[in-house]
Amino acid sequence: MSLSPKIAIGRQLRHCPSVHCLRTHGNLSDYTEQELELIRQAPKIYFPTILMAEALSAIGKPIFPSIQTIRYAGDKIRQTQLFQLLGLPMPRTRIYYGPRQKNSILDDFSFPLVAKVPRNSSKGRGVSLIRNQDELDRYTCLPHPAYIQEYLPIRRDIRIVILGGKPVHAYWRESCEGEFRTNISQGGKVVLEPVPDKALELAVQTAVKCRFDLVALDICVYSDQVYLLEANMTFGMDGFKAAGLDFRAMLRDMVENGDL
Repeated sequence: MSLSPKIAIGRQLRHCPSVHCLRTHGNLSDYTEQELELIRQAPKIYFPTILMAEALSAIGKPIFPSIQTIRYAGDKIRQTQLFQLLGLPMPRTRIYYGPRQKNSILDDFSFPLVAKVPRNSSKGRGVSLIRNQDELDRYTCLPHPAYIQEYLPIRRDIRIVILGGKPVHAYWRESCEGEFRTNISQGGKVVLEPVPDKALELAVQTAVKCRFDLVALDICVYSDQVYLLEANMTFGMDGFKAAGLDFRAMLRDMVENGDL
């Protein structure tokens, strides 16, 4: 009897010979009965939609990325609670809900401080360096919880990409003149210098403890200590291109070899 094929939703693994790709649909009822049977019988489903991932996880079907990776994507509040619960080192961070709590921010922090849009922001958008009361007032008027982090005066941080529990690339990101954000989309640049072993160790430790199997972790070094900044489940390819690496080929090979 032939083995059931691996199934991917969408086209990310279309170049993997061992994977059968199905179109993405918003409703399971849009799949044919044959396609549904392929999903049911597959040993693993790759890149399911969020809703499908929850259903597959509920019935015990292995998926990639992991359900934890999917659930914590794009949510700095949930990530921070998880990191703090696990005792992972990160800059001092607090979340403030509602006007009364927001009015107490300066009881805990002093200027300058970092303020972030806590959900569904990426590429450095929604990250601000707050220097005074007027800037803080404009931020706290926004209709979301206030995500406040201590400011560490650094010019560069480290991006480490973890795939299946293994670091597949690591590089520095350096901010441009007059900009505190290191994001490439905000004018930062990729610097291909060796990163400290302790940063790699923190990245692997974080991915394993959080059960993130496809993630780019941002880490900084300050006063000889390493700090976890955030986890990115979607990330740009600039660092890979700068190093002459093909991330999609890495992904394909790890799937074909059974590492994912």
